[in-house]
Amino acid sequence: MRNDKGFTLIELLIVVAIIGIIAAIAIPSLLRARVSANESAAIGDIRTVVSAQAAYQSANGGFYDAKMSCLVDPDNGCIPSYPTAAPTFLDSQIAAITVKGGYFRSWAPAAVIAAANLGPANSATSTGAYVYIATPVTVGQTGVRGFGGDSSGLLCTTPSGVAPGIIAATQALDVATCTPLQ
Repeated sequence: MRNDKGFTLIELLIVVAIIGIIAAIAIPSLLRARVSANESAAIGDIRTVVSAQAAYQSANGGFYDAKMSCLVDPDNGCIPSYPTAAPTFLDSQIAAITVKGGYFRSWAPAAVIAAANLGPANSATSTGAYVYIATPVTVGQTGVRGFGGDSSGLLCTTPSGVAPGIIAATQALDVATCTPLQ
């Protein structure tokens, strides 16, 4: 009499092979989804910074600020007449300028405007322009494209993952080095 309890070696190998095939199909899709999510987060953060700076510009007499911390806490010595109960412009997580979501974030403001050119209601760290850049930590794994946004509201991308070029004289993105996004 034969005892047929359990699985044969062949049956187990077939199951393992099927699991391997499913994993080979699913893992690249999951990695592409992760890259896509990282890129979407980088674009969203750049748009958030551009919007926050535009709102800050309205409250700061037409100037942006060179310090991201002023967008997080504008009544802390940044805009002299800013009410304490008034809302902030930017979340501290975005203002931290670090690695987030597989992307390096960098902030490049233009030179601070001379105090003689500022009014009493302007921040002492006011600036006329800025650029905010996001590049993948590992191109191809954490992200594929590089992104940038500037004070004109332009948002652009580079297909190679490098940072878009910056025109130093105006502290603006060089559209010759990147493709504008809609």
